[in-house]
Amino acid sequence: MKKRPIVGVLPLFDEDRNSIWMLPGYLDCLQEAGALPLILPQRMDDHALGQALALCDGLLFTGGHDTNPALYGEPPHPTTVWNAARDDLEQRLFVQAYERDVPMFGICRGIQFINAVMGGTLYQDLPSQWGSGIDHHMQPPYDRPCHRVTLTPQEPLAKLLGCESLGVNSYHHQAVKQMAAGLREMARSEDGLIEAVYAPERSFLWAIQWHPEFSHRTDPPARTIVRAFVSACEKKARAKLL
Repeated sequence: MKKRPIVGVLPLFDEDRNSIWMLPGYLDCLQEAGALPLILPQRMDDHALGQALALCDGLLFTGGHDTNPALYGEPPHPTTVWNAARDDLEQRLFVQAYERDVPMFGICRGIQFINAVMGGTLYQDLPSQWGSGIDHHMQPPYDRPCHRVTLTPQEPLAKLLGCESLGVNSYHHQAVKQMAAGLREMARSEDGLIEAVYAPERSFLWAIQWHPEFSHRTDPPARTIVRAFVSACEKKARAKLL
């Protein structure tokens, strides 16, 4: 039986229950694409973090809390809520994974965090700082498109999907403002927000603003994107054996 690549999944945090938690869709879409997802602890010392990273063939940066605006040098907006332990873990993990060229994929908060940790900035509150007519905070059900994105021609996402635009779901109040210098744009919403990025200097470092964990069962492009990430993780796993 084929050995599945291991994907470390960054957990969400619930302050009311003082517990980490996970949406099953993150794990389901990875398993359906051929990976073995493992939820990582939220607190690890450097030794444990290095051991966990050595075990993983890829990392998934999930949605959830906002990113601490101190990471990109701004005071917090009244609506910004972050979790210090999560930011600390993800920052340390990202730096080491980037150096080792471990495949990484960011979803929702994931694109925001990756952009911030690489030197970009964020809109902290779209309703007050952007205010377009496009709904970026949809109501359930979440497995349906609520607006469209235009794919940047000749960039990896457009090549992968073979189309110029697609409908996406959307559930966020923050977004990429100034894109980090090490990233390139792959998609933009109808009202001009950056919705997908990648790092051309890494083997696979992609991030999207929409939610395949909700739509993967009904949306072929969502499944294709997750599968591309898992394929990169498979290559990383094979390289470890050489």
